Amino acid sequence: MRLLYFHQHFATPQGSTGTRSYEFARALVARGHQVTMVCGAHKLSGLDLPYDAARGWHRGDVDGIDVISLPLAYSNQDSLLRRGFAYVRFALRSVRLALELPCDLVFATSTPITAVIPGLAARWLRGKPFVFEVRDLWPELPRALGLRNPFILGGMSLLEFLGYRSADACVGLSPGIVEGIRARSDARLPVAMIPNGCDLEVFHPAKRARLTLPGIGPDDFVAGFTGAHGVANGLDALLEVGAELKRRGDTRVKLVFIGDGKEKERLAAKAAALGLANCLFFPPVPKADLGPITASLDCGLMVLKDIPAFYRGTSPNKFFDYVAAGLPVMNNYPGWLAGLIEEHRCGVVVPPGDVAAFADALQRLAADPAACRAMGAAARSLAEKEFARPLLADRFIATLEAHAEA
Repeated sequence: MRLLYFHQHFATPQGSTGTRSYEFARALVARGHQVTMVCGAHKLSGLDLPYDAARGWHRGDVDGIDVISLPLAYSNQDSLLRRGFAYVRFALRSVRLALELPCDLVFATSTPITAVIPGLAARWLRGKPFVFEVRDLWPELPRALGLRNPFILGGMSLLEFLGYRSADACVGLSPGIVEGIRARSDARLPVAMIPNGCDLEVFHPAKRARLTLPGIGPDDFVAGFTGAHGVANGLDALLEVGAELKRRGDTRVKLVFIGDGKEKERLAAKAAALGLANCLFFPPVPKADLGPITASLDCGLMVLKDIPAFYRGTSPNKFFDYVAAGLPVMNNYPGWLAGLIEEHRCGVVVPPGDVAAFADALQRLAADPAACRAMGAAARSLAEKEFARPLLADRFIATLEAHAEA
């Protein structure tokens, strides 16, 4: 099978963001399939490909994957308008490739929702089979986060509808996403639930060592957040927890923020203004280096804004990294991940907005190493049994093979 794969935010383990597409593409190549990956350019990708001036792109082999990187810069710190412009430019340039490059199947993954556009072009104008992967429900999540522009919301809704009605199959990353697809698609559309997965070798409890991050003492209990610092993450909640711990005189529990995003500078400035020496901020780390750091934390922080659309409609990479590393997970919102944590006893779930309960839970964990070890062992077991990347890759490949041209 020759697969033409569109993912604007593609990254390798040398980058500092999710590598789902890289891992699945490598699994496809290992099965004998040919994969051409079309992506954009961003500083967290880990890509360093030769530039083809004649074609106006970077192109090269990445572990057997033919990668075409369009020189369209993107950053999570950009304004909404600038990010939207980058989304549209990538989609429009990708249409030409969708119409020209040889393939037996076209696959496109959001976010953003504009990723569906080259898939639609290949489906309608070339008659190629098309599989659409949905990582977030649009426009539900932007609307829940406060976007009110009716033209933008209408455009998102139209692309969502066309994607579901044109695709030969869809992939959703969480139960809520699958439900959202089925609510707006033909009842006959095959929809597979394939969540983000665990890289069991990169994130492994055996890599645990003493943390050498500045500001961390040998006896500190370190709870870490390793992900995007965006509006949707609601990280002010953690600063409030830090302030509560400071009020209680607790100097042992430290909250560590590793990553990048539009909110990071503001959050760091706010923490400094409040004198929160227990809130420490660090830059993003390449995934290969993040594994040992994550395993050396005492707890993983799974935090989002209290928005019902998030409860069943997200599949955060960091949760799967935490459980793979054998960490107990602190979660501050209900939903399918909270259900997994409670069912498998691999962490603690606190009500949204309950700062005292969050601080209480952290202090209890800090005072009970045996409980932490038990939760961490349960987390690793969950990772191995349900979310190992090879298991999910098998499901992913079977979904694509079922719809490729013969």
